[in-house]
Amino acid sequence: MRWGDMDAYGHANNTVYFRFFEEARITWLGSENLRNLPDGTGPVIIKTSATFLKELNYPATVTVSTYAGKAGNSSLETFYTLHDSATGDKYAEGYAKIVWFDHQTRKSTRLPDRLRALAAE
Repeated sequence: MRWGDMDAYGHANNTVYFRFFEEARITWLGSENLRNLPDGTGPVIIKTSATFLKELNYPATVTVSTYAGKAGNSSLETFYTLHDSATGDKYAEGYAKIVWFDHQTRKSTRLPDRLRALAAE
């Protein structure tokens, strides 16, 4: 966490949690061997939420865990937990529904088989 991430109340602004979830999601998707996908396709977020469980204050180092949930034809639910790396205290839980999207047609497209398999695990 950066000092500038704090809001007027002296704790992390709520948008910071979504940035942590986003960074974890991008890292996770990048690690999932999503090769041989049609050019111009990729994930977009259609729904997201967070439950703030405990104030996050500077300085802090956090760990975000990412989990795959239910898969649809073109969508995948993802879940996140944000913990203090040193103490293990849980600061937040998050959710994002990913839709696989064709940027040329501007429509959803089939979820990659690799992500569908993760949801089944």
